[in-house]
Amino acid sequence: MSKQHFKVCLCWKRIFKTRVVEPPLDVRNAFNRFSTSGMMTVDELLRFLIEYQGEKNATKEDAQAIFDSLKHLNIFQRRGLHLEAFFRYLLGDHNLAHPPSQKVHHDMNAPLAHYFLFTGHNSYLTGNQVSSASSVEPIKDALLRGVRVIELDLWPNSKGNDVEVRHGGTLTSPVDLQKCLQAIKENAFNASEYPVVITFEDHLNSNLQKKVAKMVKEIFEEMLYCNETENLEKFPSPESLKKRVLISTKPPKEYLEGNTVGEEVSENENGTNLPDEGYQDEDEEKDVPQYRQIIAIHAGKLKGGLENWLSDDPKKVRRLSLSEQELENATKTHGTKIVRFTQRNLLRVFPKGTRLDSSNYNPFVGWMHGAQMVAFNMQGHGKHLWIMQGMFKANGGCGYVKKPDFLLRRGQNDEVFNPNEKLDVKTVMTVKVFLGEGWHRDFHHTAFDRYSPPDFYTRIGIAGFPADRDVKETKKIEDEWLPAWNEEFEFQLRVPELAVLRIQVLEYDTTGRPDFGGQACLPVSELRTGIRTVPFHDKKGNKYKHVRLLLSIKFGLPYDL
Repeated sequence: MSKQHFKVCLCWKRIFKTRVVEPPLDVRNAFNRFSTSGMMTVDELLRFLIEYQGEKNATKEDAQAIFDSLKHLNIFQRRGLHLEAFFRYLLGDHNLAHPPSQKVHHDMNAPLAHYFLFTGHNSYLTGNQVSSASSVEPIKDALLRGVRVIELDLWPNSKGNDVEVRHGGTLTSPVDLQKCLQAIKENAFNASEYPVVITFEDHLNSNLQKKVAKMVKEIFEEMLYCNETENLEKFPSPESLKKRVLISTKPPKEYLEGNTVGEEVSENENGTNLPDEGYQDEDEEKDVPQYRQIIAIHAGKLKGGLENWLSDDPKKVRRLSLSEQELENATKTHGTKIVRFTQRNLLRVFPKGTRLDSSNYNPFVGWMHGAQMVAFNMQGHGKHLWIMQGMFKANGGCGYVKKPDFLLRRGQNDEVFNPNEKLDVKTVMTVKVFLGEGWHRDFHHTAFDRYSPPDFYTRIGIAGFPADRDVKETKKIEDEWLPAWNEEFEFQLRVPELAVLRIQVLEYDTTGRPDFGGQACLPVSELRTGIRTVPFHDKKGNKYKHVRLLLSIKFGLPYDL
């Protein structure tokens, strides 16, 4: 057994013994149940996968692959797995609670309005909303993480003869539009082959619009999707749009003349409503035709109040944008109307203007009302962004998650799901947190405490439908790099389809503010049951090399537990 030394002063050191992680009782019992004579054969491992882990479609080849993955370890023996090798398999990448190798498995042939899209806000900003630099790097990073909706704010440059991307009315530096579009082209389909939507917030005159149209066509060429008609009765499907780029925007605001007679208004993200072109042909003719041709998803608010904004034209689908505050206010009186609107049309939600630090908001307000584009500041970090990243691990991480059926259904009397109704519990998820490992390999030995090993505890909970939200904590394990908690928790779920399991390990600090020890967010709908391992991520969502938790997951009906 090795030791760790913590220097307190020149003449005094604290010495702590370090131990090897040991299998918890549940692992020992499972091993004894499925093995004979202290060794587990390939056939016995297969039986464990099917009966205990719930992998009904597991094959002997799957079990053999697990055996083969352990051959490099000194503890491996040819005639079977002993307890230690079995335990190392359970802690390894062949036994993840949510495997990253999972393929796209949702039906991708429905209209775009039937999906949640991984959506960015002000995708070009490297930091805060006021003074940070604009760059192509955040755009590249977002696309490589699977983001499918990129937002660019288009403004004339200081000379008025070219287009730049920047956050208007702030001190943020600009970046060249052409560089942004080129970066999108080069990185759009590395993480996912499903369509990328570019939303333009357009502040251009007609000459610059022509320039943008020409630029977009030349850069994207055959990748660019253009509708044959502007009056779409429904959006095309993600499957039909594979490896295509779609432009979504509203007609320009500041430079249109005589636009007060239009039936539609646009809203910029600073919250001011500005007149925009209406649906009437005589108004639309004032737009630049080359520019209108590249717009695949038309956006805008109908003139009037919320009632008009959420009106559903059976002959034409469109995109509506609301701030998070506007949406929250609307849900209080128009919840079912929002759900009905989003069954055919697209709703984009963006952060309120006071989020100058590029923080984010609760995405479930939008999702539970069917909003497809809940736009986030991807350059930040924090629990809401972790939840967003966890949600879009679903469906193979392709950036498109099919909405639950209850958000798409209509009853005999045209009734739709009411998010404000009280719902019954559908399932109970039981999670037992066994232990954690890897911190001593990914962190310096004084990263948490200068004078002793860390005091870790786990915070575990559900993010989702309001009635499903719950947070629980394990006890604190003092002075231990390999904490073993062995604590079990139950979570009652009414809408498991929209639930995200959120796990965070914290290190107790006497100052009252705990230190961060890693986090993971996973879609409940795709969790694998049994004894599983969960790799941890840092604050930015990057995976640690070694830090992980071992836990067990099971689901049951409310009356079963």
